[in-house]
Amino acid sequence: MVSLAWVGFLAMLVIGFDRYLGQQANPNESPEVTYASDGAAEVKLAQNKQGHYIANGQLNDHWVTFVLDTGATNISIPAKVAQRMGLTKGNPERTRTANGDIVVYRVILGSVTLGAIKLNNVKAHINPHMSGEAVLLGMSFLKHVEMAQKDKQLTLRLKPRASQ
Repeated sequence: MVSLAWVGFLAMLVIGFDRYLGQQANPNESPEVTYASDGAAEVKLAQNKQGHYIANGQLNDHWVTFVLDTGATNISIPAKVAQRMGLTKGNPERTRTANGDIVVYRVILGSVTLGAIKLNNVKAHINPHMSGEAVLLGMSFLKHVEMAQKDKQLTLRLKPRASQ
């Protein structure tokens, strides 16, 4: 009986530690949404331990984990994530990365959602050279939001239509 109690205790400890590590890698599993005095939605993201902004969001109503990347022209989706989402490769195009030139495949996403910010018909590409599950949230989305960083927190707010 005592050994069963120890096994249960250790299992709870492992689960708790796993959740803690996950929270350190992605502190924005449910991005915080606030509303400004003008009623505009603001999404607040905390930096992770490495100084990156990582958050859960949706592509075409499929949950993904985003890494915000202002150096990426478009949203970049790993091929295995795109396949799971049922995305079809569009026209190939060459693009330059930190590791050199590669071929990616164009797609237009029906919707991209981060917290309370949702955009429709957003340019992206399927990148067969990316490993892992993280989707790079590039400028094809980020150019439509105002960003302000303060005290390891990034606030995103949809730009008014006239300035897009």
